[in-house]
Amino acid sequence: MNKIGDLPDILPAFPLPGALLLPRSRLPLHIFEPRYLAMVDDALKTQGRLIAMIQPNPGRAGDEKGLHKIGCAGRITQFSEMEDGRYMLTLAGVSRFRLLGEVDGFMPYRRVDVNWDGFEQDLKESEADTPYDREAFLNLLSKYFTVRDLSADWETLKDADDELLVNSLSMMLDFEPEDKQALLEAPSLSTRRETLVTLIEYFLRGGDAEEMMQ
Repeated sequence: MNKIGDLPDILPAFPLPGALLLPRSRLPLHIFEPRYLAMVDDALKTQGRLIAMIQPNPGRAGDEKGLHKIGCAGRITQFSEMEDGRYMLTLAGVSRFRLLGEVDGFMPYRRVDVNWDGFEQDLKESEADTPYDREAFLNLLSKYFTVRDLSADWETLKDADDELLVNSLSMMLDFEPEDKQALLEAPSLSTRRETLVTLIEYFLRGGDAEEMMQ
């Protein structure tokens, strides 16, 4: 599936607040609810093995029943079934999509009608960032990790290419669901990095973090 036209219009949906999947990135998931176990079983029977990751949006319930307008489809690339029936699986991000509506039916899980137009870049091999001060970015990140008492393999971070670095941080760092949605909807890698910097700086300017910025 390397063209928009190869992607299906209807996908099983996994609404999960705070979970961010980005194109060409990987998201591990632990599936245990019966309706989502059924969703995985059905997805594995399809050629694409796609699942729509999309965040709930309870503040704007309507035709989309409280779902955000933009999500990201992921392909099941790895899975293992536990003795009690749970699944541990990995989704590889394929492309973002725009939500058109929800599909009625008798499935125990939700299904969505989607449109892929405008996200052609997601299907390419990688996305380049504009030139920026990478050292300053890593210094800012170091302050954030210190305040949050997080550990990191800094040599790996320094050596990572821009897309891997920005997307991995966007998915991994513990931001609010609305912030995660802003990172998902960023139109380019450069915009996502700028959004990431804004979120980190906002956190560091608050509370006990003010001293770290001096």
